[in-house]
Order: sequence, then structure tokens, then C-alpha cells
Amino acid sequence: MAAYLIRRLWQMIPTLLGVVLLVFLLFKFFGGDPAEILAGLNATPQQVQAIRDQLGLNSPWYVQLWINVKSIVNFDWGRSFATNESVSHIFATRLPATLTVMTPILVLDTVLALPIAMWVAYRRGSISDRAIMVISTVALSVSFLVYIIVGQYLFGFQLGWFPVQGWSDSVLKNLVTYVPLPVMLVLMVGIAPQTRLYRTFFLDELGHDYVRTARAKGMTEKVVLFKHVLRNAMIPILTNIGLSLPGIFVGSFLIEVFFSIPGLGREVILAVNRSDYPVIQAITVYLAMITMVINLSVDILYKLVDPRVVLK
Repeated sequence: MAAYLIRRLWQMIPTLLGVVLLVFLLFKFFGGDPAEILAGLNATPQQVQAIRDQLGLNSPWYVQLWINVKSIVNFDWGRSFATNESVSHIFATRLPATLTVMTPILVLDTVLALPIAMWVAYRRGSISDRAIMVISTVALSVSFLVYIIVGQYLFGFQLGWFPVQGWSDSVLKNLVTYVPLPVMLVLMVGIAPQTRLYRTFFLDELGHDYVRTARAKGMTEKVVLFKHVLRNAMIPILTNIGLSLPGIFVGSFLIEVFFSIPGLGREVILAVNRSDYPVIQAITVYLAMITMVINLSVDILYKLVDPRVVLK
């Protein structure tokens, strides 16, 4: 196990370097000029040149790349081109809002989808199974933007159950007041594909010989489903959860914009619009690191769930 962990951690280094190089090349040769964006439409060439000198954009590209690599090693991301705010301070102040929205989505998405999928798999072919599959298909066919627009109009403006926008410094108030509506809308979209996918996993396990053997030995359906079927289906389920975590983080960008949540997602969109490279680089590198750590954690959980798995 130790040798496997060391090897996987060592493999993360060239991957991160590749991400840094790719982001730098895309920003340097294909992105907009942050000096022109910051200077505005009425700026003179001299003013634009002065901003480039101030930001260090006139240095050779390899010098800029080396500065970026050193900033990553030193965990010093510098300051935002647009606001001159420390990137580390941006993370410290925006990340809590993002986690406040992401955590309930991830937990509820998994907790609700698993029992629903197991139930419809057990009742395969019944009216309830077919009804839930039809509802899931319809839910998948509608754009998430439609859910946001209709949800804000119905639950926010017409019924007045939830505020459409707003945020506070209290985590409890945010969870009770501002988070329920976006979380509910995300779950209306997210549970549908998870239920269909997990149902497939459970159906595959229910067709194996060990299920028939367990039933022949007199085990109750509760024991068969939760002790045997669920455990054997956990490997593909864990894989799907691991793959969905970065997607939930990226999906929170849209939520934060429409609900005016001061999180990292809204900050990233603002940074892209104004070519704020330090913020874009930090978010990209951290997202790559999170993805690799999640993949490693899922691989380790494979071993805990199924002792037959061998980590090589």
C-alpha cells in the first residue's frame, strides 16, 4: 500500500506540470490581453504599455512560465490583475460559500439516489419502476437553465418560499435560507442520471448466482440487498461518485452566478471575463490537484470495500 501511494503521488507531479503548461500556453497565445481589458476602451497605447510593464507581461514567455512554476511551488499565487487582491485571500474568503452549496448537493445526491435505485431495481418491470424511469428520462431532457429560471420564478417570486438571491456571514442562516432552493434545483437534475446508473449496477448484481444462493439459504431480501448486493455494487458507485465530484464543483459556477453566491465559481467567471490569469491559474491547478486526490482516494476505497482488489 505504501509503495502504491508513493508511486501515485509521484505521478501527480508531471500531471500538474502539464496542466500548468497548458493553462499558460492557452492564456499567453490564445487569451485576451489583460492590460487592454484593465485599461479600458479609451486608454492610450502608453497606458496599456505601462500596465503591461506593471504586470510583468513584457517579459519573455519562458521567464513568465518560470515565475508561475515558482509561485506554485511556494504556494504564493500573487495578486489578482484586476483587483490587486491576494489570490490566497480570494480562496480563503470565497471557498466557504462554495463548500456550503457543494456539500449538501453531494451528500443528498448520493443518499437519495442509492435507495431509490435499489428500490426500483428490486421492483424491476413494475409500474413504479417504469414511472420513475420515465420521470428520470424527462428530467434529463430538460436543460438546467430551465430548472433555474422556472424554479426562481415559481418558488421565489410566485410562492415566496425561498429568496432568489442573497448571502450572509452565518453558515446556519445560509443553509436554512439561501441554500435550499439551488440545492433542490440541482437535485432535481442530478438524481435522475444517478438513479438510472445505480439501477443498472444493482440489476447487474441481482442477476448473479450468489444472490440466488443467498435467497436459497433463507436470507431475507433486506440482508441480500444491503449486505451483499450493495457491497458488490459499491466499486462502480464509488467510481461514479469520484468522477462527479469535480463536475459538481464546476457546476456550482452556474449556480453561484444565478443566485449571486459569493463563491469561487462566480470569481472564476469574473476572472475569465477580465483575463485575470493568476486567479485562473490557481483555480485550474487546485481543481487538477483535487481531481487527482479524489481518484487516489477512490482507488484506496476500492480496497476497503472489496479485499480482493489488488493495488499495483
